[in-house]
Amino acid sequence: MKIGIICGSHRSDSQSGKIARHIERELIDKGLCDETWLYDLGGNPLPLWDESIWEGDAEWQKILTPLSDELKSCDGFIVVSPEWHGMAPAGLKNFFLMWTAGGEVAHKPALIVTVSVADGGSFPIAELRMSSYKNSRICYLPEHLIIRYVDTVFNDDPAKNKPEAQEYFASRLTYCLEMLKEYALAFRQIRASGKASLEVYTSGM
Repeated sequence: MKIGIICGSHRSDSQSGKIARHIERELIDKGLCDETWLYDLGGNPLPLWDESIWEGDAEWQKILTPLSDELKSCDGFIVVSPEWHGMAPAGLKNFFLMWTAGGEVAHKPALIVTVSVADGGSFPIAELRMSSYKNSRICYLPEHLIIRYVDTVFNDDPAKNKPEAQEYFASRLTYCLEMLKEYALAFRQIRASGKASLEVYTSGM
């Protein structure tokens, strides 16, 4: 099983990146998957979507084909997003515009993890659930995780972690990742059934 992790922050050294890397280690250390793929928008910004993607533009294909291959090989995803001005980052929304009829993320489960340095983190969850699944057909788990005061947990130096918060979020993260694994296993059968074809209805309603 392969799990893809999408880090939605544009910043090169972000708290979202810290959490994404920790999640990647957790998945492997706990034996929850065989392989991971981490794509951090902070170090790999994508150009803004334009309609030449639909026309098979060579420059777009050069950018997107390697990403498409990685996404297709994944059984499930974790989407890590900060909350910026009450929103998911523009680059993360732009990322989801790229994947439609190709089925790269279609009918695959995804866990949303948001981070905040204060009491935020809920708005990106609502935004992603509302607007990023329609044509991509990504399937978000009912479960999600909001890591508040993220600078006080999951630090490489344990002395920088707040013990009570670290214990709670570590436990809750394990629960979410275990749920994602079960969904990923179950959704294999959905895709294999042939009923999830995108050929007839390429766009959602």
